Amino acid sequence: MNAFQRHIDACNNLPSPAGLIPFRIGGDQVGWLRPDLARALTFFPRDIHFDGEGAALAGRLRSPGARSEALAAIARSLAGRGHFRLRDEPFDVRATPGGPVLAVLDRGALPAFGIRAAGVHVNGRVMRPDGLHLWVGMRSKHKTVAPGKLDNLIAGGIPAGLSAGETLVKEAGEEASVLPELAAQARPVGRVSYVMRVEEGMRRDLLHCFDLDLPEGFAPRPNDDEVERFELWPVRRVFEAVRDTDTVKFNVNLVLIDLFLREGLIDPEGAEGRALRAGLDQGG
Repeated sequence: MNAFQRHIDACNNLPSPAGLIPFRIGGDQVGWLRPDLARALTFFPRDIHFDGEGAALAGRLRSPGARSEALAAIARSLAGRGHFRLRDEPFDVRATPGGPVLAVLDRGALPAFGIRAAGVHVNGRVMRPDGLHLWVGMRSKHKTVAPGKLDNLIAGGIPAGLSAGETLVKEAGEEASVLPELAAQARPVGRVSYVMRVEEGMRRDLLHCFDLDLPEGFAPRPNDDEVERFELWPVRRVFEAVRDTDTVKFNVNLVLIDLFLREGLIDPEGAEGRALRAGLDQGG
C-alpha cells in the first residue's frame, strides 16, 4: 500500500453506510445511526419517530432551540447508559456544510448519531534560508484521543455559534499563545474530510485547513494541557514522519498530505498525487 494512502484509508474505513439507519431533523438527513443506538432511541417516542425512511426528530420540534433541548435530554440519558461520553462542548448540527443550523448537540454525541463535525487545522510555517519549516505540537500523553502523537500548530473543533476563522483565533491563543492579530493572518487553503468508523459509531469530520506564515523569531508556547511542547521541524522531516511512521495524529496526516501536495513534495499532477487529492475529501 502507498505510504501516504494508508493514512487516508485509515480515516475512511467505513466504505458504505450499509446497515445504518438515516437520522433526520426537519426533513433533512443529518446523520446515520447504528442499529443498537436506533433501538435505544425507541425509548424516546415523544421526541424520536421512526418510519420507512429511518428515524427523525419529532416534527413538532420546529425551532433550533426546541430541537436542541430535546436532543440534550436524549444525549444525557444515552450517556448515562454508556453509549458515549459527553464533552460539554455544543456543536452546530447542519444537513450540509454551510447550511442552516438545525440544532446543537454535545460534541461527544456526534459520532453516535453519525452527525458531521467541523474543525480547523493550521500549518504553522517558517521560511528559513534552508527552506520551509513547520511547527509541530507534541500532544499530551494524557489526551483521550491520540495521546503523545504529533499535531498541527493549532487545531480544534468549531463550537456552536462560531465560524472557522473565529475558532482559529480562539484556539491559537488557547493552545499556542499566538496573539489574535497574528492568528488572523492565517490563509484558508482548502479542506479535508473523512468518514471513520469509531467505537461510538461514525466520525464524520470536515477540517478547514489554513497556512500561517510566522517570523523566525516567533516561538509558540503551550497555554493549556492539550500540548506538551512545540518543535520547529524542516518540512522534509515532517514529510518522512508521515510517510514512514505512525507518530502523527490520524487526521493531521491528511492535513499534512494536503500541504505536501500544494508544496510539490508530492507531485500533484502524477498518478499518486491525483489519487491522494481525490482521497482527501470523502466526507462530503
